[in-house]
Amino acid sequence: MSLRILMNGCCGYMGRAIAGICKKESDFEIVCGVDISDNTEGLDFPVFKNASEADVDFDVIIDFSHFSCIPKIFELALNRKKPIVCCTTGLSESDLKILEDASKEIPVFKSANMSLGINVMIALCRKMTNILYPGYDIEIVEAHHNRKLDAPSGTALMIADAIKDEIEGDVNYVYDRQSVRQKRDVKDIGISSIRGGNIVGEHEVMFIGEEEILKISHSAQTRDVFARGALAAARYVYGKEPGYYDMSDMIQL
Repeated sequence: MSLRILMNGCCGYMGRAIAGICKKESDFEIVCGVDISDNTEGLDFPVFKNASEADVDFDVIIDFSHFSCIPKIFELALNRKKPIVCCTTGLSESDLKILEDASKEIPVFKSANMSLGINVMIALCRKMTNILYPGYDIEIVEAHHNRKLDAPSGTALMIADAIKDEIEGDVNYVYDRQSVRQKRDVKDIGISSIRGGNIVGEHEVMFIGEEEILKISHSAQTRDVFARGALAAARYVYGKEPGYYDMSDMIQL
């Protein structure tokens, strides 16, 4: 039986990428979408301006939208008691509180990056940190297309947070070295952002020692890698008990 999806942000790049895959695969069906955009050309399902207007039966919500849409789409998920896969980045503390509170009543799957490869990379970064830190300085460089609004990327922060979890004591995220003229602190994790052209998404983590440099990187070739990850997450979270899930749970499975 096809998994029936409500696609929040259906008119955006990722929404259309997911819709394209669903057209080709019988395991998934987008039964409706939500988007403030009027550009619904090519979408063969009903599109609602407001989440509360979505009166179609569905099994799971996939959210690839703007952080300002979080309250309304989670209100819908809670009212309908449906699981939700949240792929939107740039969330504030209040947004994350909405997700946390909702997870007590429904299954909530959250990841800043839906790529299986990037999440394997994060697992490797954790192990490398345990082995190399504090003898090696850690720097993260991310690059995205020139239309991306947030910087650093949610994925870069996800990588940094995973590394931070493996380090005892305080860690400083340093985004701009120009404003402070001082020697690099061993507790610093540098995070640099590049914006240009049509870069889908590139992330590199460098462990820099006195005599050697270790690099681990990931480059997304198309947006389909994130679309397929979101669909896999939708399949994974459907039927789960209320709770907060992420890619590490799916990778372990």
